[in-house]
Amino acid sequence: MGAAGAQDAQQVDVAVVGAGFAGLYLLIRLRRAGFTAVALDTADDVGGTWYWNRYPGARCDIQTTDYSYTFDPELESAWHWSEKYATQPEILRYLGFVADRYDLRRDIRFGTKVLTATWDEAAQRWLLTTDNGKPVSCRYYIMASGCLSAPKPPEIDGVGDFKGEIYFTGRWPHDGVELAGKRVAVIGTGSSGVQSIPKIAEQAARLTVFQRTPNFAFPAHNGPSPADRVAALEKDRADYRAQARMSLTGVPLERATEFSWQLSEAERRQRFEKALAAGDLVAMLSQLWADQGGDLEGNALASDLLRERIRSIVKDPETAEALTPRDHPFGSKRPCLETDYYATFNRPNVTLVNLRQEPIQAITASGIKTDRRSFDLDVIVFATGFDAMTGAITSVHPIAGRGGKSISDVWASGPKTYLGLTVAGFPNLFMITGPGSPSVFSNMVVSIEQHADWVVDCLMAMREAGFTAIEATEAAQAGWARHMADCSQLTLHRLANTWYTGANVPGKAPGLMPYPGGVGPYRTICDEVVSRGMLGFTLSGPNGAAQCDDGEIVRLQPDVRLVLNMLADLNLPPLESFGAEGARGFVAQFNATRPAGRPVGEVLDGTLAGADGPLPYRLYRPATPGPHPIVVYFHGGGWVLGDAQSDDPFCRDMCRRSGMIFVSVGYRHAPEHRFPAAAEDGYAALRWIGEHAAELGGRPGPLLVAGWSAGGNIAAVTCQLARDRGGPSIAGQLLVNPVTDCTFDRPSYVENATGYFLTRSLMYWFWDLYCSPADRTDPRASPLRGKLEGLPAAFVVTCEFDPLRDEGIAYAEALAAAGVPVEQLQAGGHFHSSFTMVDVVATGVDGRAKMAEALRRFAEVEEAMPKAAE
Repeated sequence: MGAAGAQDAQQVDVAVVGAGFAGLYLLIRLRRAGFTAVALDTADDVGGTWYWNRYPGARCDIQTTDYSYTFDPELESAWHWSEKYATQPEILRYLGFVADRYDLRRDIRFGTKVLTATWDEAAQRWLLTTDNGKPVSCRYYIMASGCLSAPKPPEIDGVGDFKGEIYFTGRWPHDGVELAGKRVAVIGTGSSGVQSIPKIAEQAARLTVFQRTPNFAFPAHNGPSPADRVAALEKDRADYRAQARMSLTGVPLERATEFSWQLSEAERRQRFEKALAAGDLVAMLSQLWADQGGDLEGNALASDLLRERIRSIVKDPETAEALTPRDHPFGSKRPCLETDYYATFNRPNVTLVNLRQEPIQAITASGIKTDRRSFDLDVIVFATGFDAMTGAITSVHPIAGRGGKSISDVWASGPKTYLGLTVAGFPNLFMITGPGSPSVFSNMVVSIEQHADWVVDCLMAMREAGFTAIEATEAAQAGWARHMADCSQLTLHRLANTWYTGANVPGKAPGLMPYPGGVGPYRTICDEVVSRGMLGFTLSGPNGAAQCDDGEIVRLQPDVRLVLNMLADLNLPPLESFGAEGARGFVAQFNATRPAGRPVGEVLDGTLAGADGPLPYRLYRPATPGPHPIVVYFHGGGWVLGDAQSDDPFCRDMCRRSGMIFVSVGYRHAPEHRFPAAAEDGYAALRWIGEHAAELGGRPGPLLVAGWSAGGNIAAVTCQLARDRGGPSIAGQLLVNPVTDCTFDRPSYVENATGYFLTRSLMYWFWDLYCSPADRTDPRASPLRGKLEGLPAAFVVTCEFDPLRDEGIAYAEALAAAGVPVEQLQAGGHFHSSFTMVDVVATGVDGRAKMAEALRRFAEVEEAMPKAAE
């Protein structure tokens, strides 16, 4: 559109696409903030997705006490939901009620499709052409078009040949469809299929369901809103809503804290039945046990109970098996709430066709032909879903940003956003619940309100500061992509082909599109962007006004960030201020709050001969038949703290992953036993274990040595002493965040001096208690100072946010220079305790798997291990 078109355009501060939950709330906020605004929607009235999705059985799957606006307590008091899960007509009435209450329709152009949106660099405005009425010129352009608003077209040959009726659940006729006495096919068993199939079966003479991929579903138990939920809301509405905003899902339900292996089978079944009776999507996804969402073994226990339920309802075993999901973990695809869905397949007028065994060849004039048979039909219903999230933006109209750059081209290999709100190269363009934000992983209304609030608050702050344009930087956008990838490792979504990843659309670049890190954590990140001066954004205005604070908003792994924030909130005094005994007590108390370690074949406590008296040890034996290679392990704690319990979860996990015996050695501690007590105990323990390997169940041959932190120091020293003192033979050493030198002038000591639990001052304290300055250059204290030739192969782990990072890297590099085979794992985004906080820092799983693989290579163990829990 040229200059003349811009002059003829409707001039507003902000243009919004969409008049659903997001569009309506934006209009309210923008109007209150003093911005002129217009919303454009192809529909004839408000409602967004709830205007179009009118198929039989259409309901929300978040309880209506939560699936409601929260910005106005008076609105909440003025509207009362009739059911726990409202039907589409009631939700549509609610949105109409909101539009009337706030007089929003006067700012909405209905029946209007945006044809193009183009950024005008000279005018610093967006220019929109439409198919109905004037074009629009706006300073800011906001896509509030929803995540599931672009129906996915059929991918079956012959659709145009069918002589009967064709309907799409996402574009159901507003005056309904008469199905009585007709032969109906439903293609697809996602959410709309699960909701509509029982209703259609009640009407149709014959219903044939064509299913490619079964989904997990459980009963909604719809009815009045649960009394306990209503009571919790009414007791303290503000607190209830605040909890929702900071929760992981946007619904204030406490998550399970016990892990599956801590519960008996009876206890797990009891929890499952309780969640089943609740009929709540969030409860089933989060309240069974703590490891159901990110661990394959924990998830399998939940999946098996759901599969068992399907078999108990569906009478025909072949049909039951076809309806049973086996290709994805529970929750990795969005589960469905169902009402009589499985029971419907017991009806005599309902047939299930398993497209995995019997694919459709074509749609014909009279029906559907598979590779085995033909079905004569009067009606075909496509419940085939949407081109989710990105399609809701790119399919609305072409969007051309700076230099004419197309957003479709920019997203050709997957969506690129900053915070799911903005895209580099597209100034003043905002997306509500766009890809890269919690969106469909959350209660959408909570996420919509947070996004709309953030955007409008941003526009108000820009106006106040004299800026008129805002744009994400490429560096911030790339950093957000890395953070998204890190977050995906916390879930099992990466293991399923779903619309979350775009796998339902042929040719669409794969990748997890919603932000899986949680609603509350995401909110704090967005707030931090603002508090740090709009980090990652370039702002500009008239007369050369400009501001840019570039960088990544999250560099820590997502779970590390949560752990460190939790520790910061405790506002604890420095550990060294407790004194040695007090610090030991605190650490023991802290360790008692951790998840219990996972089961192994056997755990035995014993004593061995140390350098100056007996030492305790704890042995972890795998469940697999022996004999096993033995790993001699030394715990962390700065030579001052720790015992067998300190690193118990880590030893259990590594025993399981490696298939090896771990013997965790309890060496003498400073200040009662100063240098070289710990080093000499380490070597004495190694000798004793080597001499008693057979009776410990060990495999003949060299031992392996491992340690974390100060234990990594002892492990490295022990390898040097074994070489110099005639054995025993060591096949390899695993050094995790090891102390290797006594100097504090490396960059990591400066960069990570505070804020990451292990501090520079704490390391000073450890060194002072353990070793006098005169002794610190002794290789038994600082192994980096020793002779490194002839040492066993090493796997050295360092973490980005650890004072010890650089000396660990220096040791690995020095080993390599001395001709020692060495591998490094430099763990980005992790801190000193990441890998030992098993089942707390879940993003450490991949690192521990690599450690176990290295140990097996060192021991020349060739047979494959069963995949450990993730």
